[in-house]
Amino acid sequence: MKTDKISSLRTEGRNAASAHLDLRSPLEIARIINREDEKIAGAVRRALPVISRAIEAIAKALLHGGRLIYVGAGTSGRIAALDAAECPPTFGLSPRLVQYVIAGGKEALGRAAEYDEDSRRAGVHDIRRRHLTRADVVVGLAASGRTPYTVAAVEYARRHGVMTVAVTSSPGSPLARAARIPIVVGTGPEVVAGSTRMKAGTAQKMVLNMLTTGAMARLGYVYGNQMVNVHTGNRKLLERGLGILQRCEGCERKQALRMLRRSRGSVSVALVALKASIMPETARELLKQTHGNVRAALQNASRRSRKRR
Repeated sequence: MKTDKISSLRTEGRNAASAHLDLRSPLEIARIINREDEKIAGAVRRALPVISRAIEAIAKALLHGGRLIYVGAGTSGRIAALDAAECPPTFGLSPRLVQYVIAGGKEALGRAAEYDEDSRRAGVHDIRRRHLTRADVVVGLAASGRTPYTVAAVEYARRHGVMTVAVTSSPGSPLARAARIPIVVGTGPEVVAGSTRMKAGTAQKMVLNMLTTGAMARLGYVYGNQMVNVHTGNRKLLERGLGILQRCEGCERKQALRMLRRSRGSVSVALVALKASIMPETARELLKQTHGNVRAALQNASRRSRKRR
């Protein structure tokens, strides 16, 4: 990768707003960073139409047995790993369904391994090991849009008929051109020149939040705005589950706890059972038929009830 290509990127440019940052007071530094961070939401807003396309593609993939696989290096890879790790406990997904591939492997999560990002061969090798199918979606992340590891992985996926998405801060970049759905969030120069863990990284986190939350909502793993597939494996999560049942059904805590226990800790099963006045076993079967879509399961329960009358 040529040096002049990197220096020409807006993410690598000097930010006049943070000139002489090292001479500023702690409060001034915080204010400068905060003012720059305020620009991120606007930049993401301009990309919403493209983000919505990616949400629909991911929801369709997961509904039809596919996977969401993130690919990135350095900061981008670590942000991808964070989102992938949060999906199973938040939405009750199998870890197999949302995965990440990071240059340097899992060791790169806790140490700098940026030298691995220059290898196109490694990018192809690592994504190939996931045994892609056409039902999958591969999302490549790179602030510069020029990371050889990530670009090569996305190009490989697209050549093999896989839906591909790019998340980058650089319009017209190789990564944006490689993907079928290019999400470009122009965050501009960083407070510390070239430190894309800052604005560009925050934009990536915001976009990934939208992609997975949006897809899970489309799949019915969210009911209203409630996290109905949350795990209840500890006291805090148990209380959260009980609160969801009480808010959605308007029942007393004792009733919610009793049904949650009968539902073997599944908030979604307990909710369908409570709202439809059916046994947890029946609720579980309805959810299986609707691929976990709570609202669809409730609609099917209602249709069953009307047929019996």
